[in-house]
Amino acid sequence: MKNAQNIHHTPAQILREVFGYSQFRGAQQSIVEHLASGGDALVLMPTGGGKSLCYQIPALLRPGVGIVISPLIALMQDQVEALLQLGVRAAFLNSSLDGDTARAVQQQLLKGELDMLYVAPERLLNENFLGLLTRLEINRGVALFAIDEAHCVSQWGHDFRPDYRALSILHERFPNVPRIALTATADAPTRAEIVERLALESARQFVSSFDRPNIKYRVVQKNNARAQLAAFLDGEHANDAGVVYCLSRKKVDETALWLQEQGWDALPYHAGLDAATRANNQSRFLREEGVVMVATVAFGMGIDKPNVRFVAHLDLPKSMEAYYQETGRAGRDGLPANAWLAYGLGDVVSLRSMLDAGEASEERKRVERLKLDALLGYCESTDCRHQSLLRYFGEEHPGACGACDNCLQPPETWDATEAARMALSCVYRTGQRFGAGHLCDVLIGKLTPQVERHHHQLQSTFAIGKNLNATQWSSVFRQLIAHGFITVDTKAYGGLQLTDAARPVLKGERNISLRRDTQTAKRRSPHTKPHALANNGADDSLWSVLKAKRMELAKEQGVPPYVIFHDSTLVEMMSIHPRTLDEMSRVSGIGQAKLARYGDAFLKVFNG
Repeated sequence: MKNAQNIHHTPAQILREVFGYSQFRGAQQSIVEHLASGGDALVLMPTGGGKSLCYQIPALLRPGVGIVISPLIALMQDQVEALLQLGVRAAFLNSSLDGDTARAVQQQLLKGELDMLYVAPERLLNENFLGLLTRLEINRGVALFAIDEAHCVSQWGHDFRPDYRALSILHERFPNVPRIALTATADAPTRAEIVERLALESARQFVSSFDRPNIKYRVVQKNNARAQLAAFLDGEHANDAGVVYCLSRKKVDETALWLQEQGWDALPYHAGLDAATRANNQSRFLREEGVVMVATVAFGMGIDKPNVRFVAHLDLPKSMEAYYQETGRAGRDGLPANAWLAYGLGDVVSLRSMLDAGEASEERKRVERLKLDALLGYCESTDCRHQSLLRYFGEEHPGACGACDNCLQPPETWDATEAARMALSCVYRTGQRFGAGHLCDVLIGKLTPQVERHHHQLQSTFAIGKNLNATQWSSVFRQLIAHGFITVDTKAYGGLQLTDAARPVLKGERNISLRRDTQTAKRRSPHTKPHALANNGADDSLWSVLKAKRMELAKEQGVPPYVIFHDSTLVEMMSIHPRTLDEMSRVSGIGQAKLARYGDAFLKVFNG
């Protein structure tokens, strides 16, 4: 691919001829030009924002080989397969290769037969490999170092990788080779840690908007979560690929089995499965259409499947960062996608218990509690979801998105001042040691054995809340926790305790407004809705034929379908209806190599 001619090309020519795009997005062009001229860069860009192009194009423009440090085998394989399709000479080195194959890749590297090489951080830090890079720099040149998923350097992140800490050695050993660190994790502390740990103090920082306007965020209160999930999938995502996140391995297994029984092509993924099963399930998710992966957070980072149409959470994530990162795996191709979250009071108790029982330092636990509180506030907010998310990351959203649940169906609120006083008083008078379920029973006057043993004689609170049912009282307690009036004492088995913020409410000095929970949607008949992307004024049958052709070609080559063409490319094909190769070349995502390889096959679909 690379030759003396390439090095004299412009970024725009490489973008068009190799990658098939007519123009850069956002800050891409500035980043490419800065890196191509030899500058260091820290790039913060949302998932699906086109981070890969920011180092792939400079690697093709500059003399030598681009070295990309990536944390996961699946991500490397995806990226390399995609580059090979584009005619770029790429390879990877990681633990999945046997010794002979690894040595062959190293020989390709030294002979100048590669444009880009992907390596795992632990492989790159090996002294023998660093020596190989030194020889490469002297003889062939190193175009750049790209450190992908750079947030792995942060000790505060759940993707922390100790090997990333040592990557500052690149600057020490190769001071003249430009470096680019890339991440989709946006918070300021992580950014500062990346700069410090990777010695990027002099690097130019490029911070893109972290808004994902194509994702519709939705939060529902748990009320038979499985039925709610089924209604969501049946109503909006028949035959779509997606991810369902659960907190525990047991729940992953049970949910995957239940979805299979309902007729869904669902697979489990968690660290408790053997390596072969995990690899097989991941491969099926990547290479087949319409597979639903039910997973813990062990699944996700580095999964480059662009046409994930939904991410559903059956349990509350651990933080806003985790929520943003996990939901960001939907809609990477820029087409419409859904982020759906069901949560309840039990989630708060479970996460707080797990956090407090952990072995982290008290300082770390304090930070994690604040992160969880921020997520609870997001869930209960009546504001635009896009605005709330961006505000957390220090970015202002220009206005209501018009595409989240709170914008499309503004939540009804009610004056809950009197109910809040009753709830807080009940917490206090029962000794601040009981959970929400027991407190609800006391308020509605339900004589359970525990209530009869402890509290039915408490005339000041027993049965004073009969005007609300147990579900409504549970909502009150959940929201009072989210707003910081009550906290969960995990040492007392989830007992609720008052905070200082509760005092003015109890004294009648502060009014409380809460959101009114909506009714759960009824389940529709399964698998009746046509594919969402085929409704953009396009012919559903044509969409099916194009997808079938893509799958046929993908199976022939043993690659995922999206490596052939993204859904967005197929959608544009349907709108253009190309009849010649020249017309086909104008479709976004079709560069010279793909036009030569697949142009005729897809033209036959349109020309009969």
